[in-house]
Amino acid sequence: MDFRIEPTGIYARVLAVISLFLGLSDAARLLGVTGASGSPLATLGPTGFILLTVLSTSRLFAALGLWMKAQWGAVLLVIALAVEIGFSLAGNLTVRSGLFGFIFKLVLMLATILLLVLAHNLDRRQRAD
Repeated sequence: MDFRIEPTGIYARVLAVISLFLGLSDAARLLGVTGASGSPLATLGPTGFILLTVLSTSRLFAALGLWMKAQWGAVLLVIALAVEIGFSLAGNLTVRSGLFGFIFKLVLMLATILLLVLAHNLDRRQRAD
């Protein structure tokens, strides 16, 4: 299963751009460009800093995978979003996002799962023909 079939390829590229912007915004937060004044390590704490680093890196790699139209990019994005949503629902204060951010990430995760299901169905349909 790959995303080289035309509808899923364009869909994967759109998700790649969104994932790239999310990863870059998290990286900017880690570097102290955005967010509260002061050291990001002091603001987020060591655990939050490490968690945000892992999530940012995984989103950037997911964007690369989705842009290359590889299935592992979508899987990596779903895992990263599921971890972040899970931490948000558990009440972890290191992963803070407002209501809009939470809903956006939830919709993005569902859209990525939809991409995987759509690619799987199109792949099965092509093999049957």
